[in-house]
Parts: sequence; structure tokens; C-alpha cells
Amino acid sequence: MYEVGQHPTSPRQSNEDRLTGLTQQLHTLLENAVSTPGRWHMLLDTSATLWRYSGGNIALLMAQMEERGQQQPLLVAGFREWERHGRNVVKGEHALWVLAPRTASRSTGAEPDGDAKPGTPAAEPAGSGDEKGDRRKIVGWRTQAVFDVSQTEGQPIYIPRPIQGVGSSPMGLWPSLVKFAQGKGFTVEQSTSQYGMASGYTDFANKKIQIGAWLGPEQRLAVLAHELGHVCLHGPNDKLGQLYGSGLDHRGLAEVEAESVAYTVLRAHGIDRSAQSGSYLAGWADQVLAVEQTSAAGKTIEKGPASRLEIARSTLARVTSACRSILEVTDPDNLGGKPATAGMAVACERGDLTGPMTGRQATDLASKIDAS
Repeated sequence: MYEVGQHPTSPRQSNEDRLTGLTQQLHTLLENAVSTPGRWHMLLDTSATLWRYSGGNIALLMAQMEERGQQQPLLVAGFREWERHGRNVVKGEHALWVLAPRTASRSTGAEPDGDAKPGTPAAEPAGSGDEKGDRRKIVGWRTQAVFDVSQTEGQPIYIPRPIQGVGSSPMGLWPSLVKFAQGKGFTVEQSTSQYGMASGYTDFANKKIQIGAWLGPEQRLAVLAHELGHVCLHGPNDKLGQLYGSGLDHRGLAEVEAESVAYTVLRAHGIDRSAQSGSYLAGWADQVLAVEQTSAAGKTIEKGPASRLEIARSTLARVTSACRSILEVTDPDNLGGKPATAGMAVACERGDLTGPMTGRQATDLASKIDAS
């Protein structure tokens, strides 16, 4: 069931028509995000809430909710999944649409079935949707109907909204960020020495992240999260980043990606760094294109970014992928946009949890939640 309030005789869009419409929505949102720093922040805010989803689907959900004049999505699931959580889609609510890959065994050479559209949607770089490992390959794309928790009713459900005080930092976030760095083979050390005038520095050759020992707790977290963005995205073997202008030749865009990772990771943990991050997010795409055009003059080089849209698409996908890998380790109370898998009996014991929670409530309940 896609649209609960749909009249039986209403025409139903084909998968290809819907894909075309969703792609255009993505184009518009990403173009606006490049042009207006505030829009990029809004996209990152939604990414911090829905971090278990791909960048393209985060943008799609945000665009569709805005189009309807509704609040940003909090928890998103399919019709049947909501039923399994004891909730039903309210009559008259219309589905939100996301993109899902059609896959086939790599050994079969199968083509897309049904009305799947081959190729890569605008905000889903190749390989971003293949979560089946080497055994499967993407052979096309389809649209999938989902609904936000605000479109449902029924059993109370856990919606974590921890409230952080000004200047506070969540307990355990620093060691969990350090743990992530160690998982990538990097050591983290605090030092009174500075590399240039930077508060943090990532040394890929020696697998070391250096953080200024003079920093306060929140700033220290922000700098480490920023450097982890570099670790995830800007290593020597980052061929995609070099192709799309976020390698060593374009430190400005590399800094935007790293700062976007830091902003989103901290936001997911209840820390708002928007005022400190704003300077990173203005004018970067045009600067990259200008450098690419200059370097290409009279030369035959590997194809680089051809438009703002290409850069925005790549940056969003890379940032959200890096954030997901970090947040899976830091484990914020935020569920990443997917309902908790804890049984309904546990949810009912908590009472009505569909409203805001205090930080203490979120901490007390965290151990009971199995986020999937």
C-alpha cells in the first residue's frame, strides 16, 4: 500500500516516471544547497537525524517533507514495518518515496527486472547502494514507499531527542571517537605543538592524529571529528575524492567535507556547531570548478567535476557515508531515522515516548534500545 488515502481509480505513476520526478527534486535541492550555506546546514541537520540512510535518500525525504509543509522526518519505515511496531499509517497520508537498488548475483549477468531504470541516480554514486557485498551487484533502481512516524498512530514508540546543555559534551563521545580512529589504524594524541596554525592534524604516513591540548572539551571533540573526516575521505588512495576535486589539489573542498562530517556527527550527539562551521560552506564549488578549468587548459586530463551538481552529489554521498561509519561506533541515542527493534512491551512500559525526552531519560533508556 503506497498511499493510504489514494482513490482506487487514481492513476498510479510508473517506476520510471517516479524516478524522473525524484531525480529532479534532488537536482533542485542540491543546487540550492551549493548556492546557500544555510540550505547545506539544513541538509546536514537532516543527515544527523537520518544517518542510517544514504545521502540521496536523506535529501529526498527532506525535500518531500518540505514540499508538503511538514516537519523534518524523524523515524522512517515502510507500511508493513510500522505494523510490526504496532503502529498504522493514518488514513489519508501519502507515502514518501526513496530509492532502492535492484540487485542480482554477480555471476548471472542479469538485467534489471520490471520497470527498473539502469544507471546511477543523481545523488547515489556507483556502489553506494550495494550493501550485499561482492556477491551482489546493482542492476537498476526502483522507488520504495515509506512513511515518517508523524504519519502513523498506535503503540507509543521511542523517539530519542536528548537535550544537551550549552557547552556540554556527551559522556563517552571522546573515547568512542578515539576507538574509531584506532579501528582505522590511527593513534590520537594531544599536543601543545601546532602544525601551522591548525588545531588538529592528520599524519597519514605515520598513522597519527594530533589534537591541540589547549582546546576545551567541545572544541576538542569537534577537531577530532573533523580529523576523522579526513581519515575516512582524504587518504592517499582516495581516487574518487581526487576525481571530484576534494583531494590535495582542492584543500578547500576537502575541508568542507571534513567539517561537514564533524558538524553532522556532533549534531547527532546533540551538539550544534553551526556558527563555527558556517565559514567552510560558502563558495567552495565554484572555486573547485575554476581550478579544474584552469588546470585543464591545453591539457588532456582525467575527467573532473563538470558542474556544481556533480560536486554537491559527490560531497553529500561521501559525507553521509563517513558519518554513518563513525556513528555506528559512537552510537548516539539518536536512532539514525529507523525505528528501534526493541519489543513493543518494552515501549509500552515507558509510557508515551513520542514526545521530547530529557538527556537523563535518553541515557537511562539507551541500554534498552537495540537500534538497527
